[in-house]
Amino acid sequence: MNLVTGAMGSLLPKLAELLSDEYKLQKGVKDRVRSLEKEMKSMHAALRVVAEVPRDQLDEQVRLWAGEVRELSFDMEDIVDKFLVRVDDDCSEPAAPKSNKLKRLTKKMAGLFTKGKARHEIADAINDINKQVQEVANRRGRYTVDSIVARPPAMTTIDPRLGALYNEVTELVGISGKRDQELMKLLSEGDDKAKKKLKMVSVVGLGGLGKTTLVKTVYDNIKGKFDRNAFVPVGRNADAKKVLMDILLDLDIYQNQFTMMNERQLIDRLREYLENRRYLIVIDDIWDGKLWGVIKWAFSSSNNLGSRLITTTRIVGVSKLCCSTTNGSIYQMEPLSGDDSQRLFYKRVFSHERGCPREFEKVSIDILKKCGGVPLAIITIASLLASDMGVKPMDKWRALLESIGRGLTEDPSVEEMLRILSFSYYDLPSHLKTCLLYLSMFPEDFKIRKDQLIWMWIAESFVQCDNAENILFDIGETYFNELVNRNMILPVYARREVEACREVEACRVHDMVLDLISSLSREDNFVTILNGIGDSISSRCNIRRLSLQNDRKGELQTTPIESVSLLKLLDLSGNKHIEELPSTVNKLRRLMRLLVDSKCKRFPDGLGNLTSMEVLSEIHCDSLSILNELGSMERLTKLGILFDNLSFEMMEAFVESLGKMSNLQSVVITRHGVESQLLTGEGVDSKTIDLLGEGWVPPRSLREFVTYGLIFSTVPTWIRRNPLHLSHLTKIKIFIEDIRQEDLDILGRLPALRNLNLWSFRQIGLPLVGADGFRCLASFMSFSQSAGLIMFQPGAMPNVEKVELWINLRVAIEEATGQGGDCFHMGLGNLLSLRKVVVNLHRWGLTVEETKQPVDALVNELRAHPSRPDFQVLPDPPIPYGAPDNDVMAHGCYREREEDGEEE
Repeated sequence: MNLVTGAMGSLLPKLAELLSDEYKLQKGVKDRVRSLEKEMKSMHAALRVVAEVPRDQLDEQVRLWAGEVRELSFDMEDIVDKFLVRVDDDCSEPAAPKSNKLKRLTKKMAGLFTKGKARHEIADAINDINKQVQEVANRRGRYTVDSIVARPPAMTTIDPRLGALYNEVTELVGISGKRDQELMKLLSEGDDKAKKKLKMVSVVGLGGLGKTTLVKTVYDNIKGKFDRNAFVPVGRNADAKKVLMDILLDLDIYQNQFTMMNERQLIDRLREYLENRRYLIVIDDIWDGKLWGVIKWAFSSSNNLGSRLITTTRIVGVSKLCCSTTNGSIYQMEPLSGDDSQRLFYKRVFSHERGCPREFEKVSIDILKKCGGVPLAIITIASLLASDMGVKPMDKWRALLESIGRGLTEDPSVEEMLRILSFSYYDLPSHLKTCLLYLSMFPEDFKIRKDQLIWMWIAESFVQCDNAENILFDIGETYFNELVNRNMILPVYARREVEACREVEACRVHDMVLDLISSLSREDNFVTILNGIGDSISSRCNIRRLSLQNDRKGELQTTPIESVSLLKLLDLSGNKHIEELPSTVNKLRRLMRLLVDSKCKRFPDGLGNLTSMEVLSEIHCDSLSILNELGSMERLTKLGILFDNLSFEMMEAFVESLGKMSNLQSVVITRHGVESQLLTGEGVDSKTIDLLGEGWVPPRSLREFVTYGLIFSTVPTWIRRNPLHLSHLTKIKIFIEDIRQEDLDILGRLPALRNLNLWSFRQIGLPLVGADGFRCLASFMSFSQSAGLIMFQPGAMPNVEKVELWINLRVAIEEATGQGGDCFHMGLGNLLSLRKVVVNLHRWGLTVEETKQPVDALVNELRAHPSRPDFQVLPDPPIPYGAPDNDVMAHGCYREREEDGEEE
């Protein structure tokens, strides 16, 4: 089965809430609710057992029974939600003025009547549901559901072999094999005259064969030979204007006014820019020949500088269109050879490419035949046979071999590879199945931010914990890591970070995996996708999660979303043309999660009607009315808000609304249009921003406080007042005008802080970090436009693993000269848990000679570090090898890693 638990994850806690004294249910009703709770817990356990069995191996009656239970759980949750919302709305209604006693009495009587009516209605509904549950429970015994045997769950951290695995895949697809040599030959063939012309090569092949990996490998190897280069993914239902803008962005010439241009104007701008430059551009995963018919005009055939254009596609017809010119070639990808397939398979299962134990040789060969030389299929099956405890026993291999048969070797098609992927899906623990299915609501090639995804899982009650709430996010992160480890999602690393110190900030879903989970999700009505390919609201019933992915203007206005009364999640983040939400959104009283793109800047009045809202992401606020209405969303757990203009009055309204949100766990605030203030410090209105620090008292549940473009004059008062009160706060990103020693001391007293991103204009004195603060901190980043130096004393930050420092070298040297001391021995050796260090040295106005001394001092200190962390010392502008000592604007960098100790 696919959707393993229906609404169970969120229903069971709500049934417990319903039994609390707050809602004053009659004793008989309470008894029936307790009986329901007990029965649903039992059914929940049965669903988890059923979920371990692939759909085509499941008895049809059991499958239908599981579907009934899931729908029943949704119906029950709808009833409970309706009751809770009605009662809570009445309780939160503002009191009438004292002067009007009759009005107050009338309102109170009406409220009591409404509550009494609500309790009577839920009593009737509980009776009806009890009858349905009893019928379903009786069928459970007849269908022998409990005789199905389930596997125990497994949880691990990210497999440390994963990086080596990806390197191996890259090698097989091109680094030293014949594939990249063949592609390189196509790119360079011809006489001298032909080599100077624009050369187009289209790589075509089945999904999962490694087209993108091959092209990316070749691209990385040769891009240094070109003046400009870009690598742009496309995907299905792509918009030509977006592709053109992505090319401009990757060429690093993007400007805000480009958003106002049409396709012809963007093409003109690209042609003009590329006309006299030698470029290498990759356009990856084209599905539509008409799309290529538009964007091809951006590349002039008169460019005789040896430029190269590479495309990839699954469709032969599109490939022919991409190479219709006289200087175009098609490269048809073939599956991996038997030897390469074995090397890849053995590397994943046995951690080395040779030496397969004799007892596994024959079954390995049989399994590889059924994988058809498809790298993704090989990796997926190999992942099922490897574990932290070693290679799985032979009976597991034979069972897997039998289950993935059925003609794969005779007809290696997309559907059969999806079948292989489905076995990896069914091997997931039940909680990971649900979390993975959730990703089906995102479009192809969509970059899904890790933190936001985990918060969404938490809001959906997919992340379960029997212990303290403050580890829910940590558990969600292990879910994410496990999906990465099982090759179900592709990690995306922070772009600005260098390789040695990069961290996963997001993920993408491989096309084949997305096809699989979208199919499974649709079968069980988990997520409804509107993408212009045949689905519609009118053709679906009981929609609870809706994702609008048709990237066309006006699509939302013509979609009757107000008719979806049970809707709980509305995801509009995949449609960048939505600039205004229609007023019909305000009728979705049960809506709990709303995701929009940052380009959506206008929201209708009445947003406060959405009192069930728990997650509100990327909401653009430009009016007092919207800010005032936010106060009605008292159930919010995650708020992401953007401001273009932020007056004192708007901040007052925002702070007042924030104060009503007693369940907040994550607050992300972005202010646009203040880039110059962040760079120069001029025109900073800290009085307005400090109102957020002084007037707000956050709930104890707050776990994340992240700001972009807000400049506080000092650490917010709500932190200074009592840091120990914020016992769940684990992440802070904040910009403070002047950092003083007392500010660091206060932040160090936050008991659960794990991630601190601290920006400032100035540091007053030399801040010291001692042994009595930051006991839980794992990641620390400090940026200052002044010296930026920090002294770490023995015992400081005992658990910190990553440190990133930005230092103004000229100011630091001046201060050190005035104090007569060594400013570049910062005590990094006292951070005993360090694994990654990045030190950025802004050396504007300094010569190479003046830069070398502090660079050498830092390098020597880090080399002597007892834990031998990966580290990078990056002068800006960097210092190249052999640069003259008086060179001020040279380029290059220094890096060292523990594994190889290389220098550049």
